[in-house]
Amino acid sequence: MSRVGKNPVNLPEKVKATLTGSTLIIEGPKGKLSRDVHPSIAVAIEENTVVFTRPSDEGAIKALHGTQRALAANMVKGVSIGFRKDLEIIGVGYRAEQKGTGITLFLGYSHPVNYTPPKSITVKVEGTNKIVVEGCDKQEVGQVASEIRGFREPEPYKGKGVKYSTETIRRKAGKKSG
Repeated sequence: MSRVGKNPVNLPEKVKATLTGSTLIIEGPKGKLSRDVHPSIAVAIEENTVVFTRPSDEGAIKALHGTQRALAANMVKGVSIGFRKDLEIIGVGYRAEQKGTGITLFLGYSHPVNYTPPKSITVKVEGTNKIVVEGCDKQEVGQVASEIRGFREPEPYKGKGVKYSTETIRRKAGKKSG
């Protein structure tokens, strides 16, 4: 069996899982998520766990087994704890401001960059150079953080731009005089 797929997904308090056809719905204090389960993977909800089983040991089915279990575990973590990505803005004059639910970024362009996140994601500005992206869907949090980073990716010479807080920028040497 798949090492990941054979482990049941434990449901903490206040988290409820339901199965409607092939759709797994997980509700918790942070929100509600749903995902279609692949038809070849069987899902069973037993007391406080969600168990995934597969019909055969074929390679593609094994991979799906572990993937479906991992996606469900991320859904449970998202609706109970939530996901968070931290971004930093580096550069002279580069900054961010909170504008309602969205943000305005000043990244050295001739115009400010306005960004409004999806309704399920919250974007907060801490100080002038830190941005926090939070939500219950791991994929959506990562996508929003990636979109914000894409407005001005860090450059390799001075490191100016928007970067993840855990990211390290590989620096290049500048011109050398002869």
